[in-house]
Formats: sequence, structure tokens, C-alpha cells
Amino acid sequence: NSKLRHVEKDVLIPQIMRDRAKELCSDKVQAFTKCCQETGFLMVVKCRQENTALKDCLVGYYSDPSFYEECKAEYLKQREEYRATGIKKKNQKVTSNV
Repeated sequence: NSKLRHVEKDVLIPQIMRDRAKELCSDKVQAFTKCCQETGFLMVVKCRQENTALKDCLVGYYSDPSFYEECKAEYLKQREEYRATGIKKKNQKVTSNV
């Protein structure tokens, strides 16, 4: 059953999108973080370029319908595994290393 509840559409799938987008934009995340660490209080002024690049990267993924469908498919796969095993994905990683 691939029908989605409100919480899945509005919370769980967007969370996967945010996590994956941060990974895919990791170079821009690192550049912005480094700039903020180096400039302190002046980061609002001095890190504008890095902040804009990071926002553009993230928004590019958030507004991409095919990226949404990819993340939705990933969520449905995780949901199916959870329903079959009763084990959440994060817990599966922990137990598989033991």
C-alpha cells in the first residue's frame, strides 16, 4: 500500500529530502560553516556569498519534482522494511554491525 498519510507527505518525506540535500550540498555546507567559524559576529555580512550558494543548492533540490519522487520511493522502501521487520532503519544499522 503506497498511500501516504499527511504526516508522511508533510514531515517524513521532507525530512529525507533535507538530509539528502545537505549531503549533496555538503561542499557548500562546509564552506558556509567555515566562513561562520572564521568571522564570528560579522558572519551576516561576510558570509553572504556562501549563504546564498548554500540556499540555492538546497532550494534547487527541494523544488525538484524528480528529487521528491526519489525521496518518496526511499521513504516507502524504509516503511515497507519497517512493516515487515518491525525494526526502524537507524536501528537496523546498529544491529547489523554487532
